[in-house]
Amino acid sequence: MHRIRHIATCLLAACVTLAGTGCATAPVPPPGWTLAWSDEFDGAALDRSKWLPETGGHGWGNNEMQYYTDRTENVRVLDGHLVIEARRERYEGKDYTSARLKTAGLKETRYGRYEARIKVPQGQGIWPAFWMLGADIAQVGWPKSGEIDIMEYIGKEPGNVYGTLHGPGYSGEKAFSKATALERGGYADDFHVYAVEWEPHEIRWYRDDVHYHTARPDLVPGEWVFEHPFFVLLNLAVGGYWPGYPDAGTVLPQRMLVDYVRVYRRDGADR
Repeated sequence: MHRIRHIATCLLAACVTLAGTGCATAPVPPPGWTLAWSDEFDGAALDRSKWLPETGGHGWGNNEMQYYTDRTENVRVLDGHLVIEARRERYEGKDYTSARLKTAGLKETRYGRYEARIKVPQGQGIWPAFWMLGADIAQVGWPKSGEIDIMEYIGKEPGNVYGTLHGPGYSGEKAFSKATALERGGYADDFHVYAVEWEPHEIRWYRDDVHYHTARPDLVPGEWVFEHPFFVLLNLAVGGYWPGYPDAGTVLPQRMLVDYVRVYRRDGADR
């Protein structure tokens, strides 16, 4: 199975290379999965039937320093990529701006393979993420809603990305988390593919098709709250309790580039 998966990944990578900014043909599903939803970012602007920008500068529960906007300076589609740009500029009382997108109310699903090809930015205090929140968060609150962090990167650890689960009893600094390290270089040097495969009572994390983390009800130190629909988020934060804050060496603007986001359904599974 691993070899079959690896071949499929290589075919997709070859197609991306030939096309330059993206694959000119239909995405190649991993074995056992069928594409259910995607954004290839091939248009001229953000598809607002798929993404809802969130705006504000209240710190987002993490003491973040940016104001999220929906301006083209902070979020746009360019050359086949979604661009989320963090900038050093005074705006609505904050010293930085950036963007945060979600599919809440537009696409909320239970189970599947959630995958994105991303080139992360870099620098102290820079914090990009590809993640998911329970669609019932407005009713039950966080962390009862559950949170699945498919990829988080903090600029002070250039060779690591993290896959993390937050739920009742294991949230914030007590989250159920694991890092995956590159053998050489930093994640900001190139694009990488980040994914989770979420099935009943199990979530698996992958980086460039390397399986590095697994969560199940018997492994987490609290209540399992991952059997209901979730929505997807992409954001680029500046500062926060975990990544720390920009310093004199932090270069801005920084861009998070997303080649695609794809959601697959397990073959034979209930929709």
